[in-house]
Amino acid sequence: MVDFSLSTEEREVRDWVRTFVQRELMPLEPEVLRRERRGEPGLPAEELTALQLKAKESGFWGVQTPEEYGGMGLSAVLTALLEAELGKTFVPFRFGGQADNILYYANEEQKERYLLPTISGERKSCFAITEPGAGSDAKAIRTSARKDGADWIINGEKTFITGGNEADFVMVFAVTDPAKGADGGVTCFLVDRDLGWKSEPIDTMGEWGPASLVFSDVRVPETQILGELGQGFTLAMQWIGRGRYLLPARAIGSCERLISMAIEYANTRETFGAPIATRQAIQWLIADSGVELEALRWLVLHAAWQVDSGMDSRHAQSVAKLYGGQKANEIVDRVLQIHGGMGYTRELPIERWYRELRLLRIYEGTDEIQRRTIARNLLKGHVKVSGVLG
Repeated sequence: MVDFSLSTEEREVRDWVRTFVQRELMPLEPEVLRRERRGEPGLPAEELTALQLKAKESGFWGVQTPEEYGGMGLSAVLTALLEAELGKTFVPFRFGGQADNILYYANEEQKERYLLPTISGERKSCFAITEPGAGSDAKAIRTSARKDGADWIINGEKTFITGGNEADFVMVFAVTDPAKGADGGVTCFLVDRDLGWKSEPIDTMGEWGPASLVFSDVRVPETQILGELGQGFTLAMQWIGRGRYLLPARAIGSCERLISMAIEYANTRETFGAPIATRQAIQWLIADSGVELEALRWLVLHAAWQVDSGMDSRHAQSVAKLYGGQKANEIVDRVLQIHGGMGYTRELPIERWYRELRLLRIYEGTDEIQRRTIARNLLKGHVKVSGVLG
């Protein structure tokens, strides 16, 4: 018999996060909206830190950080459940105590300078591989690193870098051997901001605030290579594929909240003497959204289960991300339609979620890239249409 129930630990951890979201984050929503309408950060850094420390008092620090580094070391399934709870609010909260997974490939000296301070919250990092001419095709990067004695000279530009405006150091990927390219000719460097790279914010339709980074003859000691010379592309792919399931996991929570709003509005909004919930057109919008949300939930949990089982989960994660990005956008569109003109205003958070969820179809692998991956796996027999059940 297949048991789909949560363990006692999973329920307890999920319920704590659910309570935290309801008590600490949701009350902030009106102010977050007001700030964003004024062009200000919805959740300033100092308030985010205060909330993270409040969560830390209850042991919620470094959700996926290994226990030997002071984290919780939670499973992928449990982490997905937590992301779904956080997705129920648009307040841009994340638990503290995290570090990019490839930082664990640092040597002991680098761990002391970069990994441990990042986990503790003393330092902020960003991951920089995307360029103006190298988005989905990461192998096309042009940023270069030229050897000069014991140093490397980095030149190039990166774009759409999450956290690039706030970071004090960057994991930047540069071509160190043009002849080899991605096959042994790309290297990752740890570069402190005070070595000379610059960042500029990029204005987007949502509240995500990426940056462009410019490297102009930035001199970096050879000791700043992360991992091995020429093996940066392999590291980059490990970062990109570290947890695609977590993006649609958060969308689960957003869709739950949005559908709940639609149900409440449909039951209270009257037209022609009756609630709009009695109209078949509205019923079908809600029915389709409910079915798609349930399907998304299981796709995400299945991908997370594969991660925990030590399986190659890349296909399952691509499926979850593709489906999640598409259906989350369809659901928020239906919810906005149900609310009519009010849904289009900035008085309600629906239009904000509309802009935020649109990003899910682009970053960390576009819909088109996920389709390419899924089709390739099926056509070449890497996975079977019968799935894990054979």
